[in-house]
Amino acid sequence: MPKFENVAVIKKANVYFDGKVTSRTIELPDGSKKTLGVILPGEYTFNTADKEIMFIEDGLCRVRQKGEEAWKDYKGGESFEVPANSAFTIKAEGIVDYCCSFIK
Repeated sequence: MPKFENVAVIKKANVYFDGKVTSRTIELPDGSKKTLGVILPGEYTFNTADKEIMFIEDGLCRVRQKGEEAWKDYKGGESFEVPANSAFTIKAEGIVDYCCSFIK
């Protein structure tokens, strides 16, 4: 889906890791939330409260889920799920454009 219709945008940016990961939160008409963001090259670990689906819009990254040894590669057009109350580490090879959906 290249476009979201009838959304509310939270103006304040979500800024992590000294500005190397940034996003904006949108709220959809059904009350669900997503973040649209950019990850600059580097390695970052995120903790989750809700289940998340990370869709990579563009770029290349490697992801390791909490409790796993192996890294998995993702590129534009691919996604991965992260369980609630978990964590994942992402290595951005270049600039990564993403959309994160929070599942309650």
